[in-house]
Amino acid sequence: MASSSKNKTTMAKRNRENKVREKQMRKAARKAARKLEPANGPAVPEALSPEEAEEAEAVKAAEIAAALERLEA
Repeated sequence: MASSSKNKTTMAKRNRENKVREKQMRKAARKAARKLEPANGPAVPEALSPEEAEEAEAVKAAEIAAALERLEA
């Protein structure tokens, strides 16, 4: 005979599931970052001035954030 009460999910199980989801998101972010990076080396060449390098890093971070948002949606 089945019980009529619902089984409750424990906090430990929820925490494990959230940890797995976060790990998958980090993995997807790394994958997106690899796709954005050119095949022959890092995205920021050393010939840039420090200001240009900072701007390039900011653009790269924005692209990664946009990729993460698309994955979450």
